[in-house]
Amino acid sequence: MVRIGNIEVGEFPLLLAPMEDVSDPPFRAVCKENGADLMYTEFISSEGLIRNAEKSVQKLDIYDYERPIGIQIFGDKIESMRQAAAIAEEAQPELVDINYGCPVKKVACKGAGAGILLDIPKMQKMTEEIVKQVSLPVTVKTRLGWDDSTIKIVEVAKRLQDVGIKALTIHGRTRVQMYKGVADWTKIAEVKNHPDIHIPIFGNGDIDSPEKALEYKNKFEVDGIMIGRASIGYPWIFNEIKHFMKTGELLVPPSMDERVRTAKKHLEFSLEWKGEKQGIYEMRRHYTNYFRGIPNFKPYRTRLVESENPEELFGILDEVGGIFEDAYSMA
Repeated sequence: MVRIGNIEVGEFPLLLAPMEDVSDPPFRAVCKENGADLMYTEFISSEGLIRNAEKSVQKLDIYDYERPIGIQIFGDKIESMRQAAAIAEEAQPELVDINYGCPVKKVACKGAGAGILLDIPKMQKMTEEIVKQVSLPVTVKTRLGWDDSTIKIVEVAKRLQDVGIKALTIHGRTRVQMYKGVADWTKIAEVKNHPDIHIPIFGNGDIDSPEKALEYKNKFEVDGIMIGRASIGYPWIFNEIKHFMKTGELLVPPSMDERVRTAKKHLEFSLEWKGEKQGIYEMRRHYTNYFRGIPNFKPYRTRLVESENPEELFGILDEVGGIFEDAYSMA
């Protein structure tokens, strides 16, 4: 059983990655329903939290059915991060997670996210202050390094463990790579198999199928896997991986009825949580993946991403279910 502090997360937990504008409560709801063991909020700006910015505060929303869940924060100032951790703890998650991995320019080039990989002593000090501040387990998500010449991930892991983090997730790319190229899990394995590392090590990057998940579990011996992009519009991946690991057999892909039902549930919660305008807008990124591989679906996708009316959207989804059900079942 893998434990993060005193929290049991399963024998080989599957984690939903914190993804900006994706890992919100509506999306987390459908991922939890489909087998995610541990989830994180979207990353939250420490400066936004301490200034009580509406968008940042809203991201603190968590629901009992999501548990266990971690709130992830990011920032470049130690004092702001310490205060933000205290605010996050008040929302009563199971974990506080620190983002040391975001590669986007507006974050990393200001010294937050993956930018702090250029200043490992500061990373260690910031982490230490957050661990001291909260009573909850603190975890970290990071990358291998800033670029190929600055990869010191074993040293980073040891330093962070020394100041008290309870688990580490490593994305197998550098900041310079962004999301290009292939994630290097051999360096994740170096951390996991180092004799001085005793906390759970989770791997992240390129897991997009049950077969690959099992291969990487066996080959790199990580304690669990974090899944990001492959879950967008396809929350079934968690249960598919679990079933394959248990039986060696692939689950039948979700039926058209299940795809429509899940998309409607996601849309309904999105409208409820974000309001009509934002809820409709932010659902648009998900439709392509919910119905990926369906022949002749493009006209319906166009209607889904162009509609600004909730009733019309639910009607289109019902129409999709009726029109494509037979064709999909025969595919």
